[in-house]
Amino acid sequence: MNQRYITAEAAMELVKSGDRVFLQGGAATPVTLINKLLKRAGQINNVELTCISTYGNIEWNHPEVLNSFYLNSLFVSGNVRGWVNGNCGEYVPIFLSEIPRLFDRKILPLDVAIVQVSPPDQHGYCTLGLSVDVAISAVRNAGVVIAQVNPRMPRILGDGVIHITQFTALVWDESELPDVNYSLETNEATEKIGAFVAGLIDDGSTLQMGIGSIPDAVLKSLTNHKGLGVHTEMFSDGILPLVQNGSITNEHKKIGRGKIITAFILGTRKIYDFADNNPTVHCMDVGFVNDTDTIRRNPKVISINSAIEIDLTGQVCADSIGAYQYSGIGGQMDFMRGASLSDGGKPIIALPSITKNGISRITPFLKQGAGVVTTRGHVHYVATEYGVVNLYGKNMEQRARLLITISHPSNRETLEKAYHERFGQFIKGL
Repeated sequence: MNQRYITAEAAMELVKSGDRVFLQGGAATPVTLINKLLKRAGQINNVELTCISTYGNIEWNHPEVLNSFYLNSLFVSGNVRGWVNGNCGEYVPIFLSEIPRLFDRKILPLDVAIVQVSPPDQHGYCTLGLSVDVAISAVRNAGVVIAQVNPRMPRILGDGVIHITQFTALVWDESELPDVNYSLETNEATEKIGAFVAGLIDDGSTLQMGIGSIPDAVLKSLTNHKGLGVHTEMFSDGILPLVQNGSITNEHKKIGRGKIITAFILGTRKIYDFADNNPTVHCMDVGFVNDTDTIRRNPKVISINSAIEIDLTGQVCADSIGAYQYSGIGGQMDFMRGASLSDGGKPIIALPSITKNGISRITPFLKQGAGVVTTRGHVHYVATEYGVVNLYGKNMEQRARLLITISHPSNRETLEKAYHERFGQFIKGL
């Protein structure tokens, strides 16, 4: 093994009290190094951690860690929700496309960046693997860059190619990468939503899929489509059958023609192996991928994103449950706006009509404290398992009537009453 490699413990000694430390996320989350850093609690203090979605078992939930580290999160994933919603963490609301600016413009100056990379090739070049997104900007801007080098990390072409000399320290680690299978979450409702949304998609469209079972269900309904392209902030296993059967060709795209363009990849080992050293897959800086000017240049952009709740005027909450921070703004608005500006594009919000507890996701008003991620001025198509409506160009009363038609039948009476109280008339034809 190369003599440049040092132990994880030695590498974490490079982090000092008062540092702001970036942690790479997604399937490239350097869990081994993060946990070694957290074990230094008490030795160093006032260390700020910043990241987007992280995966894996991060051992933050004990008093020593919370006394030494503070999490200033740019997105909120399941393994840090307790931290962000507690006394030792917070959330920064920001479009995913603009996070690189925080680092580039020193709005959030970085002292240290901790990343996970593929092993160097014969020329000494590693890649940021499955998560280039905001990590490439962090590497450019941090004074100290520590790399967890993992032979299990695929070599992904694109913006994340970095020479080994750019790293301050290298740590060899062979941990398994996170394995996420969204198809396991599919149910009858998501399958119906997938079919409705697929009906909006024309041949030759450029696809952006958010995270979760609904985008996966949409992809399963596209097997008879032709000439599809992919330009998305992330993709998972759901695209593989469409690549294999020739539905995805990327032939009509204006940006990255012939290539799948993404900012990160998250799924199972099957998709990681597909992307490994694949010249048709490029993982790029999210400041480019999610730029509305980039997105709109592709034809028929289909943006598929979900929501926690939507009110009767079309305001979409996708990042919080009341005041509880559940996720983040992410790239939803980047692509909703980009798709609406694309020639023939369609921005789509797709969500089950009710929660697992039977609570309506279509509501008279958003919960107190809820954040509006997509404004009612940006919303076009909304889909549930009861159908699809288009709110674009509709007034407030028309929107409410349309949304009630795709709500769950058990909640319609309550929504109709709210409609009457707000607009002063009964709904006809429902």
